[in-house]
Amino acid sequence: MYRRAIAPLAHAALADTPVLLLHGARQTGKSTLAQSLDAGRRHLTLDDPVVLAAALADPFGFIDGLQQPVCLDEVQRAPGIFLAIKAAVDRQRQPGRFLLTGSANVLLLPQMADSLAGRMEVLELWPLAQSEISDEVAGRPVSVIDQLFSGNFAPRHAFERQDFITRLLAGGYPEALARSSERRRQAWFDSYLATILQRDVRDLAQIEGLTELPRLLQLLAARSGGLLNMAELSRSTGLAQTTLRRYMGLLEALFLVRQVPAWSSNLGKRLQKSPKLYVSDYGLMAHLQALDAAALAQAPGLPGDVVEAFVHAELAKHQSWASQRTRLMHYRTSTGVEVDFVLENRRGQLLGIEVKAAKTLSAKSFSGLRHLRETAPEQFVRGVVLYTGEEVVPFDEQLVAVPMAMLWGSL
Repeated sequence: MYRRAIAPLAHAALADTPVLLLHGARQTGKSTLAQSLDAGRRHLTLDDPVVLAAALADPFGFIDGLQQPVCLDEVQRAPGIFLAIKAAVDRQRQPGRFLLTGSANVLLLPQMADSLAGRMEVLELWPLAQSEISDEVAGRPVSVIDQLFSGNFAPRHAFERQDFITRLLAGGYPEALARSSERRRQAWFDSYLATILQRDVRDLAQIEGLTELPRLLQLLAARSGGLLNMAELSRSTGLAQTTLRRYMGLLEALFLVRQVPAWSSNLGKRLQKSPKLYVSDYGLMAHLQALDAAALAQAPGLPGDVVEAFVHAELAKHQSWASQRTRLMHYRTSTGVEVDFVLENRRGQLLGIEVKAAKTLSAKSFSGLRHLRETAPEQFVRGVVLYTGEEVVPFDEQLVAVPMAMLWGSL
């Protein structure tokens, strides 16, 4: 069983908060983590038709009749259960009473808008981070977010191209990683998508699986890392913008795609305000693009969009347990100067990150980071170019080239 880096945060939440919600995409290991947190807790899943029927028929009676503490899996399937939990907590406020898991982002769903404010803590469980796969998580996990802000880098990280290709194609879902061959992993991804785009869409949208969603998701995979332009996407798909926005909301609620907002300043700069869009798991993205290990091994370079999606996902995962609370954004001017990712901490300090799927760099590789530094010199802390070389190389006192392998090497 993989050790999850957010486990200490979950234990801490259960010790002082009545309700803990672990949410994330299906098959990320939420139920496994929930069971490991408290072996004596009763576990019920709303995927069980009998349990679901009881929760839907009388949510308040169902909650009142439970022997607590309890873990309820897939709570998004019974919208009324949140008001019943709120009433129970208000009657008896006791830490750790309810441990909930959900495969849809209940905070995005209007019928579950009651967020149990002040009563519930929410932790998002992503697919496995590379450091978790490499079993580097022990004790208090170290986040690369904290490392990047501090500048505390190991001088060298070994990089092996074929190993990186394997990581890109496998992604982070535990079940996909357990498959013995590339063909078996592709079969798992096909089955995973079919299940989500049929059953989960039906549950959330109260309609049968939408035939347009698989094609839309495939198109988004081809455009992952690009600016989200709803008008252009509407023309490409033939879907009305109102329909398209609804479908995008469903894909986001199911944690299949993510938006990265644009960073902006109040300095009057002409900055692009459109968000960038990413498929959440790079292995799933590679599958949707029909990439395979043999073709990538023979190609002269690595697919830049998949490598960028890889970095996006790893940064977002490490955000969830980093000591520094940060927002993940991107930077782009109206003239096309860009920085792939910008992290801003609560003190307003900025860390810029560029992604290069190349072994060699030049001063030009830092041009976007220099522009960001000139735009916000008092906030700018450091600019990092992640690349596929092996040496940490400073280009000046604030700009540094760092091997991509720091994302899975020794922390």
